[in-house]
Amino acid sequence: MKEYFQDHMPENVCFGCGIHNPDGLHIKSYWDGEEAVCNWESQEKFHGWANLLNGGIIATIIDCHCMCTAMAHSYKLEGRSLDSEPEYRYATGTLNIKYLKPTPNDKLLQLRATVIEVKGKKTVLECGLYSEGVKTVEAQAIAIRVFDGSQHDGGNLFK
Repeated sequence: MKEYFQDHMPENVCFGCGIHNPDGLHIKSYWDGEEAVCNWESQEKFHGWANLLNGGIIATIIDCHCMCTAMAHSYKLEGRSLDSEPEYRYATGTLNIKYLKPTPNDKLLQLRATVIEVKGKKTVLECGLYSEGVKTVEAQAIAIRVFDGSQHDGGNLFK
């Protein structure tokens, strides 16, 4: 059974990755070697043009997949489980997206992210979005750790 990063993020109500958002996209990310993978199926309501996925939804799933990957990678570097403390959370510093081809809205999509560099609380990632093995989008993200503590003590959000 896969261990999904998002299952270890208490109180997460994010639209893209929050398991506690009933109206969200509910992406689920996991490790496949050194890459973080997310297989995701859209819904008709997320189309841009007919049968094509909306670009803002694409940006959201890439953003959330990268932030969750940065979080999971930090735990991996420290050799600890995703449900251990202190809890880490990341926010987007930058997100650069290159839309290569239209992305179908009616096919299983796969996100593949790789950590390129870590400098303190900053993590640089590259991410590709694929439809039936064809890369339709590529992105680079900078994730910044904005929370490291316990949900119970308030952590140190945005310090």
